[in-house]
Amino acid sequence: MDLGLLVPISLFVCITYAIKVVVDARTRSRMIDAGGAEEMVSAIMRDEEQRRRHASLRWGIVLLSVGAGFGLIQWFGWQQVTPGMIAVLAGATGLGNLAFFAIARKLG
Repeated sequence: MDLGLLVPISLFVCITYAIKVVVDARTRSRMIDAGGAEEMVSAIMRDEEQRRRHASLRWGIVLLSVGAGFGLIQWFGWQQVTPGMIAVLAGATGLGNLAFFAIARKLG
């Protein structure tokens, strides 16, 4: 990969993420300043924390399953990109998402 292409892409991602963080913080502060019900604000904060935890859990499970898919590809000794190789990776990603769904349902 050409580093001349990687730098602008990573710069765009960093700027986008920084804007998202600032907008989220400003929204939270406006919500608190607006004098909304304390129960509503705390419920929204709890929900946001739970969404962050679930996002981390989802990414962890999906990346583990994709890693297992790459391990299977290595184990079978596949060297060329074939529909079977893509199916293994897509299936691993799907299984990771299904595992997350099952775990998230048990967590409540």
